[in-house]
Amino acid sequence: MSTPDLKARSPWSQLNDIQSVKISPKPHQPIDGGIRIPGSKSFTNRALIMAALAKGTSTLSGILKSDDSYWCIDSLNKLGIDTEIEGDVVTVHGCNANWPNTQADLYIGAAGTTARFLPGALAVAKNGNSVVKASKRMSERPVEPLIHALTDLGANIDYLEKEGFFPIKIKGDGLKGGAVRISGKISSQFISGLLLASPYAENEVSITIPDTIVQHEYVRITLGLMEKFGVTVEVSEDLNHMVVPQGEYLGQDLPLEADASTASYFFALAALTNGRIRITNLTAETNQPDIHMLEIYEKMGCQVIKGEDYIELTGTEQLIGGLDISMKEMSDQTLTLAALAPFASGPITMRDVEHIRHHESDRIRAICTELRKLGISVEEFQDGLTVYPGTPQAAILDSYDDHRVAMSLALIGTTVSGIIIRDPGCVSKTCPTYFELLQQLGISVEYVM
Repeated sequence: MSTPDLKARSPWSQLNDIQSVKISPKPHQPIDGGIRIPGSKSFTNRALIMAALAKGTSTLSGILKSDDSYWCIDSLNKLGIDTEIEGDVVTVHGCNANWPNTQADLYIGAAGTTARFLPGALAVAKNGNSVVKASKRMSERPVEPLIHALTDLGANIDYLEKEGFFPIKIKGDGLKGGAVRISGKISSQFISGLLLASPYAENEVSITIPDTIVQHEYVRITLGLMEKFGVTVEVSEDLNHMVVPQGEYLGQDLPLEADASTASYFFALAALTNGRIRITNLTAETNQPDIHMLEIYEKMGCQVIKGEDYIELTGTEQLIGGLDISMKEMSDQTLTLAALAPFASGPITMRDVEHIRHHESDRIRAICTELRKLGISVEEFQDGLTVYPGTPQAAILDSYDDHRVAMSLALIGTTVSGIIIRDPGCVSKTCPTYFELLQQLGISVEYVM
């Protein structure tokens, strides 16, 4: 059983006192409803960092109020950035890359986006000394490719404990710019973190990716937001070469997209229960890579309607299996698909996601372990897994302090009685209202203090 890192939970977390949650199917009638999904974590933290670096004031509407975004805003506040939050709207008064507080001790929790976006933003300043600490798990996740690239550009960054990992100390000496290489095979966020800082280098920055990028679309999201804030990057078609000009971000008023990753759990709910779900604040035109799960649901027999301002999915009596799928570009949904797979007509294989072993948990090992507790046959391999059809049995399951493990396993409880999940509060990392939304749709959710 995993031990939750409660220090990494923020004041926006809602279930810290809950030991477990019991999920039970909706009685008698199928799931049928429309819901609004919280804002995108990917957009929220990118936009927050750019708005803080920018000249002028930005208003960001539709932000995600989760642990990850809380710790990002908290760090910006400690650096002297003034912010005002009203509902899901935040106003950020930018510093033009000159952080008002020159000595800052920052804690970023388990926020992987902040961990990869903030170091470069701190390094570009011409003053200041900042210490950045992270949660236990985040401090076990490598950050060396990003730090190495930033130091190649002239950043002054030291590791305070283990080489290649948080905590780190950053001295604001600015970036010289020039040519730099960075790997994209562990996390696309390393590339995004380098891109975010590069406009403030003394010279243009030429970035080469010598290997592969695990999720191209997240880099494109970064590039798109940079353009909205006033910096246009020259890119090759495959994104393996990018040139960032000297420039600066300018304050903007931006509406942010709903989170396609969170939406996918509710599409999966409709798929699993032969129900219907309409997400009323998301379109299929998004660049968020997890939107491509819609294609997987269609392959499994579901019907998808893509409206101008909504997406609707209707399930099927028997999900189609016998699939072998690369999940590389939408790896966050590997566990979602794994939760659906026992109910399909044939085995489902998910490949090309070795990197998710280094996320909030070893996600491949975690989902295989928990599915076996349910009596499901699973084959685990280094970069993925195969899940075989079966009838899940009642069980007490561990969440591994990992929001995606908890949310995926909860899906099984919407159709199988007796599913209990320990430490459901970990969903606060990206969707604190997850279980509330399930309840709105008629799913029984019982909390144990």
